[in-house]
Amino acid sequence: MTKRMIATHFDPHATASLYLGDCEDFLRQIPKGTAQLVITSPPYNIGKKYESRLSLEDYLARQKRTIELATRCLAESGSLCWQVGNHVAGSEIYPLDILLYPICKDLGLKLRNRIVWHFEHGLHCSQRFSGRYETILWFTKSNDYKFNLDEVRVPQKYPGKRAFKGPKKGQYTCHPLGKNPSDVWIIPNVKHNHVEKTIHPCQFPIELVERLVLSLTDKGDLVVDPYLGVGSAICAALLHERRGAGSEIVPEYVEIARTRVIAAMEKRLAKRPLNRPVYKPDPRSGVARPPDQSEPEYLYLPLQPVI
Repeated sequence: MTKRMIATHFDPHATASLYLGDCEDFLRQIPKGTAQLVITSPPYNIGKKYESRLSLEDYLARQKRTIELATRCLAESGSLCWQVGNHVAGSEIYPLDILLYPICKDLGLKLRNRIVWHFEHGLHCSQRFSGRYETILWFTKSNDYKFNLDEVRVPQKYPGKRAFKGPKKGQYTCHPLGKNPSDVWIIPNVKHNHVEKTIHPCQFPIELVERLVLSLTDKGDLVVDPYLGVGSAICAALLHERRGAGSEIVPEYVEIARTRVIAAMEKRLAKRPLNRPVYKPDPRSGVARPPDQSEPEYLYLPLQPVI
């Protein structure tokens, strides 16, 4: 992509289109069959400041309209990824992926994976176990879809493993490019001192989108996010030479998204590196020890010679 332009409405020639307004209006601007990937994290209908709380029935009806319009935008080889958690009413939870699956299935979409995104930090519950995962429903529009597994392989646990019997005895058994990352992804969520943190209360990490952008699209393809937020999905697309388009109803979020998109275009966007291992605290750290517990004695034992 040599031309770099940010449009305020959908523009097929723009590097990024950032629309301030309703997602349904925006999706209608996108020609049929244009997007290779629609990926988003919609509001969970739990009363955040960027959403109006609806009855669960009305919420699902609105989601159905959005998914219908998003599906219309998809190329035949395209994918739709809907990242959701739980709707909470009182002390009861309603898993949104389960409630949204029939809507997608009725549209003819085909579920390829129900990806579990696990993270370690969040609100602490007292009446149920604390929630530490959300899900991504990955649907395709047809059976002829893009899937570039080699682009997202991760390091093997035992890269030196060899076959111990059979015709390949003694040969390495691992794929030379790494292993399939599976359908359980451990990626830190964007909290407090995360390098990507902005004012958005429910921002998802760029790394989460990158894996889907790399595996489900090629360079130059269009990635669409109907619920733009602060632009994480669009940034992930631009960092890997795709085009991005999204909509958002909060003006302040659109301005932040624009700033981040420009940084992504200029390859100076602060982000957590792709596939970095989850941080483990030093056991000598005061916050990693129970209160009033001294530092572990083993840390100060002299090294013993190897015999």
